[in-house]
Amino acid sequence: MIIYSTRYHRLKLLVLIMLLGMCLPFSVSGAETSVIAPLASHSLLLDAQRVDDALIVVGERGHILISKDNGDHWEQMTTPTRATLTGVFFIDRQEGWVVGHDQIILRTTDGGQSWEKVYENAEAESPLLDIFFLDGQHGYAIGAYGQFLESFDGGSSWEGRWIGEDDFHLNQMIAVGDQLFIAAEAGFAYRSDDSGANWTLLDPDYHGSFFGIVSTQDKSLLLFGLRGNLFRSEDGGNVWERVETGTQASLTSGLYLDDGTLVIAGLAGALLTSQDHGQTFVFHQDPERKGFSQLLQAADGSIVAVGSFGVTRISQQSIQ
Repeated sequence: MIIYSTRYHRLKLLVLIMLLGMCLPFSVSGAETSVIAPLASHSLLLDAQRVDDALIVVGERGHILISKDNGDHWEQMTTPTRATLTGVFFIDRQEGWVVGHDQIILRTTDGGQSWEKVYENAEAESPLLDIFFLDGQHGYAIGAYGQFLESFDGGSSWEGRWIGEDDFHLNQMIAVGDQLFIAAEAGFAYRSDDSGANWTLLDPDYHGSFFGIVSTQDKSLLLFGLRGNLFRSEDGGNVWERVETGTQASLTSGLYLDDGTLVIAGLAGALLTSQDHGQTFVFHQDPERKGFSQLLQAADGSIVAVGSFGVTRISQQSIQ
């Protein structure tokens, strides 16, 4: 079994290690399809997305689960891998992609009911950690040690290149208007003003890893990561200001609720809420101190969380 060195980990993978004292292998060698597991909804889940009225979550052992009733019930899909899956992105209700260990990329064109493998490079021994598409044709997959793959044909083929001189882990990508942003390690982030052709290195004057980035409703940016560190920029990432979070728990995901509340979630049950677009936060803590990987708001308004515990709902009272 090949064990991760600590530098491989995206924080979504550290959830299991920090809470349970375990390590994860890169993949299950020789396994071609996932195994339908009765307890898949209680397994390690690392990323999630809501698409219209459907919720899609991904995680260890090639698990992809879909709920069409706001998270009351989950159906596990068969996938052509048992590698740990780390990121999911749907551009519409039918077409989506998933990435993970072994640099695997899966694609669906039927809303997640079936999946095909469109790329894999297990020999690289560096997982892909996030995937993002500008439109149905132009997409990016990013990951450990500066891995940057780009597709111009809807994910059918992928080409790799470097976007910087250093091999920083590239953890999450988002679009804000016409700009692209990447949260990276070593206290850096990247911005592209030309659809990913060129990238500018951003430096918030911090030396730890950033695991997530979110755009606020007033078009500001929030970068967050290790030990509760969070930075805010109002000018597209040129100047950053540290924001007090009230916690040293590492932060993993950001979500705007329908009522305008901004929620940042993390390890040890950390839940930060802001009513002023991230200028100030109030710290809350889940009573069970769950390690959160990702939060979603379902169509019925309920908050769904994934992490080392699998998938569950969070009560509205816990963030009020």
